[in-house]
Amino acid sequence: MSGKRATAPAKGAAAWGDVIGGVSAALVLVPQALAYATLAGLPPERGLYVAVLAPLAAAFFASSPYLGTGPTAVTSLLTFGALSAIAMPGTPDYIALAGLLAVMVGAIRVLLGLARGGILAYLMSQPVVLGFTTGAGVVILALQVPTVLGLSAESDNPFVAAAKALMKPGDWDLGAIVVAVLAAVAIIGGRRIHRLFPGVLAAVVIGIAVSDAWSFGGPVVGDIAHGFPPFTFDLPWSSTLDLLTPALVIAVIGFSEPASIARQYATLERQRWDPHRELISQGVANLAAGFGGGFPAGGSFTRSALVRDSGARTRLSGGITGVVVLLLLPAMGLLAELPTAVLGATIMVAVRELVSPGPFIRYRRYARLQFSIAAVTFLLTVLLAPHVEWAVVVGVVMAILAHLWRELRISIPTWTSNGSLHLAPKGVLYFASAPGLEEAFSNLLSEHPEADHLVVHLDGLGRVDLTGALVLASLLEDAKGAGLTTEIVDVPPQAEKIIRRVIGGLS
Repeated sequence: MSGKRATAPAKGAAAWGDVIGGVSAALVLVPQALAYATLAGLPPERGLYVAVLAPLAAAFFASSPYLGTGPTAVTSLLTFGALSAIAMPGTPDYIALAGLLAVMVGAIRVLLGLARGGILAYLMSQPVVLGFTTGAGVVILALQVPTVLGLSAESDNPFVAAAKALMKPGDWDLGAIVVAVLAAVAIIGGRRIHRLFPGVLAAVVIGIAVSDAWSFGGPVVGDIAHGFPPFTFDLPWSSTLDLLTPALVIAVIGFSEPASIARQYATLERQRWDPHRELISQGVANLAAGFGGGFPAGGSFTRSALVRDSGARTRLSGGITGVVVLLLLPAMGLLAELPTAVLGATIMVAVRELVSPGPFIRYRRYARLQFSIAAVTFLLTVLLAPHVEWAVVVGVVMAILAHLWRELRISIPTWTSNGSLHLAPKGVLYFASAPGLEEAFSNLLSEHPEADHLVVHLDGLGRVDLTGALVLASLLEDAKGAGLTTEIVDVPPQAEKIIRRVIGGLS
């Protein structure tokens, strides 16, 4: 990833950069769209519809000039998990539900954006995101094992299907394995040659060439519909409630990826980034994809980096990407002989970076509780596959409970000095933690009944709410009733107003 350029490019150079970036992203996006559609349980052309409509729609509203909007691996897995429980993948009902899911995700994101809800980009617990994305990466890799071996999955569980495929080496298709390896080498090796090398496109060309020259007998993509996106508002609206939970998960978790991309590049370029506007752009992209016969879309790190490294500087690049894919739709028949093993290898290479033990090791060193949340979310993602959206729900609940538990455990150092009792609460004094302050005072007073003075040090508090201030006032009154003089010292600026209003001259 390159750093910030020293000087801004000329307008002409920027325009050419947008064209080059948009075209480059489109050439990568076409095979990825086919692959991610199959991962989502949909016909390949449905991924192309998303590849056309999502970047085009997002370009009108996006805050980031680099964000590569379109189908992504994690969002496709979430789509498959949500829909496979209520419909058979690939059927008309399933396809219609995928469109409805995208529309719901889009509507949620647009509403959140209009309500200034871009703060979600910052509030999502990192341990939950880490656990889920790593688990999702493992699930996606397992899903592709039968594909790269030239076999059909023999179970709905990705790990059972992968195990069964691996235990039958006699059924492996040598041609599929060869083209999968060649595709992976082309993608990974291409990046090492040059960051703009179209490795995915090269993998597709190699796969088709080997398929033709070798009389390939393994599974191929087959006929791809050549038409334009079939816009329709005739969606299975009666299933809205069934899809509400996965739609919320995809809308929120799915936004963490494009938000991270946009925020990172805005920092590198020292530019402003508007998360509310980005939410709206991603919402509109999903609305377009849903009504256009597609499925939920997200943001891609790989394509975003490619767009930026190509010299793009405005949102025009995303629009160009959509237009180029649109122009290529009539030629999609050329990909009919593409081995599906190439698509499997493309997906595996794309998600391999999600699977890394490094962050877990660091989290365990930093904070055991947060490591536990990440680990449990990871395990649930793997165990619940393909219905991984529930792992996210559990992870979020765990993160909230962990926060509340820590907030309840307010630290209250106590000591005595020259007949005075000292309390120094540290943390947040609010309705849930305030009772601990009364308990600490009661214990300290019972241990030192001869004390005649109480000093409460507040400099260790980050925030005090109304209940906390009322409990503190009650404590001071009780202390006076027990014959102690009272004193409050080191009131932090952020708590001064509430302390002055509630306690006033009690000290």
